[in-house]
Amino acid sequence: MSTGVIPDKPDELGREPDDRPDLILVVDDDQDIASFVEFNLKVHGYDVVRARDGQEALEVMDSQRPDLAVVDWMMPRMDGVELTRRLRAEPLTSALPVIMLTAKSMTVDKVVGLTAGVDDYLVKPFDTAELIARVSSTLRRNKEFREVSPLTGLPGNARVRREIADRMKAGGEYSVGYIDVDRFKSVNDVYGFDRGDEFITELARSLHRAVVAVGPPSIFLGHIGGDDFVFICHPDQVLPLTKRTVTDFEQSADQLYDPEDARRGYIEVPDRRGNKNRAALVTLSIGVAQATVEGRRFTDPRVVIAVASEMKKVAKSQPGSYVAIDRRRAESEDEGDA
Repeated sequence: MSTGVIPDKPDELGREPDDRPDLILVVDDDQDIASFVEFNLKVHGYDVVRARDGQEALEVMDSQRPDLAVVDWMMPRMDGVELTRRLRAEPLTSALPVIMLTAKSMTVDKVVGLTAGVDDYLVKPFDTAELIARVSSTLRRNKEFREVSPLTGLPGNARVRREIADRMKAGGEYSVGYIDVDRFKSVNDVYGFDRGDEFITELARSLHRAVVAVGPPSIFLGHIGGDDFVFICHPDQVLPLTKRTVTDFEQSADQLYDPEDARRGYIEVPDRRGNKNRAALVTLSIGVAQATVEGRRFTDPRVVIAVASEMKKVAKSQPGSYVAIDRRRAESEDEGDA
């Protein structure tokens, strides 16, 4: 494994839209209760759209995509249980979290709702604190579930950005590493996606083992899709972490190739004309952005990610597994405008 430093600034930041407030759909034919729920949700920073029954709620969702629905049980035309069943049956709304408003507290009634797919209950009468607590906790659980990679169990993009933002607020030194598997496409082309998933899973395991070996302070790991991973740690941990990860992964990856390919050190990838091209075995390209006392101080998580991504491109231009670390000093820390 090699390391390097680049002096140039990245040109593109790859900015993403700012997070919007969560949109809550309130479905209740009792306008007094609907108004009470809407008012308190808005006071606590949520956007709200209303519907008077289940049928109208489905019509609303033709044009809007709420993040959570607060649904009354007893309503005309279509009650809350039937609405929940309809939501679960449609791919675009199947994961929408639903909180049921009900005067019913019997276990059998709750079982009916849970069977239909309800996530939580609010039994009338309820107060503002309970309403907000249940909405907040249900949204949090849903977001955490959606942000976790089903393949590796590691958190994804949104959680990565929040972790970087938390490190910024803390004001200490930190590094953000962006890891990419070189020639991963050739593995998928020759062996198929199932074998490719094994390489991704093995990289996650290598990272976990490296984190355990390096020890505290706490190191954050994220999987942002495909063969791309992120780590966030103290600058002093970067080299021990990456060296252990590279050594562990390259040894593990050798066992995932067919024996003949592993022995000769390459795989043969057919092109469109049927010719076979040689592709070397996988290695890792790792780009690292750093916020240090003597170096840069960032104010936007997206800029940190952009710098790490630029360093990853530098690493890819080098042979074998390579770590490119950005150690530039900021001229002034208005990095968000760079």
